[in-house]
Amino acid sequence: QVQLVESGGGLVQAGGSLRLSCTASKSIFRIDAMGWYRQAPGKQRELVARITNGGTTNYADSARGRFTISRDNAKNTVYLQMNSLKPEDTAPYYCYADETTWATRAWGQGTQVTVSS
Repeated sequence: QVQLVESGGGLVQAGGSLRLSCTASKSIFRIDAMGWYRQAPGKQRELVARITNGGTTNYADSARGRFTISRDNAKNTVYLQMNSLKPEDTAPYYCYADETTWATRAWGQGTQVTVSS
C-alpha cells in the first residue's frame, strides 16, 4: 500500500509558474501510473496529467503545451511543472498512484493552486 505526500501549491499571478511534487512511500518503478486530478469550484473533477511507468504521458486539453509531467525514480517523486498559469487553473490538485496488479489507487492529501488575474 503506497502513501503519497504532495506539495508545491501556492498563490501566483497569471502567467506565472508552479511545480507540484508527489512523493511515494515506495519505489515508483513498480507503480503503473501516477498523475494529478483537479476540481475547480462548480466543475467536475478533471484529469490534468498522468505518466506511466513506461514514460507515456497524457494531458488534459487545457493543460497540454503549458504543463509537463515527469518523474525521478531515484527520489520516488513525480513532478508537474505548470507554466503560463491562468485563473481557470485555480483548484485543489490531488496526486494519485495506480497499482493495477492490486487494483488499487492511492491519493495524496491535496495542494491548493490559486492563480490571480
